[in-house]
Amino acid sequence: MTTKEQSPFKMSDRPGLDGVKNIIAVASGKGGVGKSTVAVNLAVALQQLGHKVGLMDADIYGPSQPGMLGSGTRPNIGNNFLYPVKKHDVDFISMGLLVGEETPVIWRAPMAMKMIMQFINSVVWGELDYLLIDLPPGTGDVQLTLAQQASLTGAIIVTTPQQVALGIAKKGLRMFEQVKVPIVGIIENMSGFTCSHCGKVTDVFKEGGGKLLAQELNLPFLGAIPLDKEIMSSGEEGQPVLLNSIESPSAKAFKTVSENFIREAEKIYLELDSKEPRQIQIMPDNNLQIIWPDGHESHFSSYHLRLNCSCASCIDEDTGDKILETKSVPLDIKINGINPVGRYGLSIGFSDGHNTGIYVFEKLRGLCECSICTSDKKEKSFDI
Repeated sequence: MTTKEQSPFKMSDRPGLDGVKNIIAVASGKGGVGKSTVAVNLAVALQQLGHKVGLMDADIYGPSQPGMLGSGTRPNIGNNFLYPVKKHDVDFISMGLLVGEETPVIWRAPMAMKMIMQFINSVVWGELDYLLIDLPPGTGDVQLTLAQQASLTGAIIVTTPQQVALGIAKKGLRMFEQVKVPIVGIIENMSGFTCSHCGKVTDVFKEGGGKLLAQELNLPFLGAIPLDKEIMSSGEEGQPVLLNSIESPSAKAFKTVSENFIREAEKIYLELDSKEPRQIQIMPDNNLQIIWPDGHESHFSSYHLRLNCSCASCIDEDTGDKILETKSVPLDIKINGINPVGRYGLSIGFSDGHNTGIYVFEKLRGLCECSICTSDKKEKSFDI
């Protein structure tokens, strides 16, 4: 946790991640939809458009990026930091680079999560426009940890057209919504097979399901990637299709997807940047200070923040009634530390041992105790 002895931080502050502009999760509700293939080729497409790109393989048990990128080079390690490997002008890190091609990762969940935290905190990426995180399938601990600890700009959902995949993809979407990670858009993979001889398109897994899902949920549809043998052969050779077969239907589709992705990701970045605090610190008097994008400087006493915690221990989830007893909170309560939660809030630890509350930025701005804000509240109350 960040304490008053430490320097102020921005919400993006993580060792190694300070130079990364956008951190994007590439996710799927289920396995087998080609999520990793999409992540690799999207990374290369973005690089070809002139962006600095990194790729984190967050599938600890089944890493696939070393094979798809054609590199088994072991990353350099120095001063307890990992330095990513560069291949095809994309920086990447993967468990597969650390354990070897044929060595299985036989770890219980706590060890796997420890490795994920190492990837978040200890990989030195340098200056990047985009860091794509190739998630394992599902909606478990890895997804939740990355959503709350990696300060994600947003998430891409990869699905195939058939109904069973779409239904599970929707669950993944809901998970990101619950942890307040914006959805950059939906990509439909394996969308029709084009015969190289006659040009006829066969909808092996139906078609248009991803686009319909995007319309249903009012989300951007980034594009459809065809079922193309060139993608398979490129992945086997460790040479992404955008480098191996640039005129193939799939290569052209990835270019279109990447252009749509850049447009939508930039919208989200600008919106987040307009709300995210510029500086957060615990002051010598133990008050919390936040400087907002518009320059406003908020101050919060420890006691005021503790009384306004909205976690399930303090607020009844069903009725919204306050269950925290005011008299149980010491008047001299202190803030022990603060941690960013995603790009939308703070976790605050208090001297009474309470640390389960998440303070969303919108709520924090409304709790400001500065003279300007308290005066405005009084005026509004009087008007009512």
